[in-house]
Amino acid sequence: MSLTRRHFALSSSAALAAGLVLGRSGPARAGRTVKLSYQRSSTLLTVLKARGTLEERLGAQGLGVSWHLFTKVLEPMNTGAVDLHADVADAVPIFTQSAGAPLTFYAMEAGSPRAEAIIVPDESPIHTVADLKGRTVGVSKGSGCHFILAGALKRAGLRFADIRPAYLEAADGLAAFERGGIEAWSIWDPFLAIVQAKRPVRVLADATGLSSYNRYYTVNDRFAAEQPEVVATVFFALVEAGQWVKANPSAAVALLAPIWGDLPPAVVATVNERRSYAVKAVDRAALSEQQAIADTFHEAGLIPRRLDATAVSLWQPPAGRG
Repeated sequence: MSLTRRHFALSSSAALAAGLVLGRSGPARAGRTVKLSYQRSSTLLTVLKARGTLEERLGAQGLGVSWHLFTKVLEPMNTGAVDLHADVADAVPIFTQSAGAPLTFYAMEAGSPRAEAIIVPDESPIHTVADLKGRTVGVSKGSGCHFILAGALKRAGLRFADIRPAYLEAADGLAAFERGGIEAWSIWDPFLAIVQAKRPVRVLADATGLSSYNRYYTVNDRFAAEQPEVVATVFFALVEAGQWVKANPSAAVALLAPIWGDLPPAVVATVNERRSYAVKAVDRAALSEQQAIADTFHEAGLIPRRLDATAVSLWQPPAGRG
């Protein structure tokens, strides 16, 4: 089994088809379990899960916790399959908003534009984004890197139709890039750091000048309205987790490396250095970049109608806490 499969395969083919793996669950109390999803790039949620933070704090509120690992985040976000969803790159909420998903933004992670990039093998004849014309480029559909690719192409005077997109989930994209099945790849950490550690690559563009690469945390509208104290507990735990990772880089690497498939510590350290992990409440002004993403996707034909990307529900933490 390759590094890609060995490090990032799910536990069964059935789970892979569903895009879901059940993680550790805390005891259900008072007849209610809070369902949280996460993905491989959900560093802070992974830290909370590994340390049992939410099991302890929500357990004190009489609640159980169940964790769900998704490889494809759009469907569970659109259908409300869990209560609080995996943090996602800035582009993903554009697709959920376009689909009319009942989601409330409850937190955001400040920008980390170097944590996603368009790369080619170092020996590739492709030296600029403009050179991607007619080339096969791997990208995860609906991801933040989907926007980076679209935006970089537009900036280079190309249309999305000028390339041959290969829509691949991140682990499959890594395998395709390694075997030469794609000529370029638009990807985020930790996969970006993994491939950079394995072989020389050339970065054609990262998100700088295109997007801050904010990450957003969402919760189902109804859950946010009915359980604001739970949302507050998760929000403040995320803030603390982000501060802990930055203040304790060696301990964070030691915790995350085995969870991420025994990645080399240097890879995990690179990922953590490039991410801000600065969690804060969302205000509407902070969503201005979302509008640029929405407009780019609409122009590229990736969403069917123009959106007001700021017209979303926002949850605010209680005053005087934190």
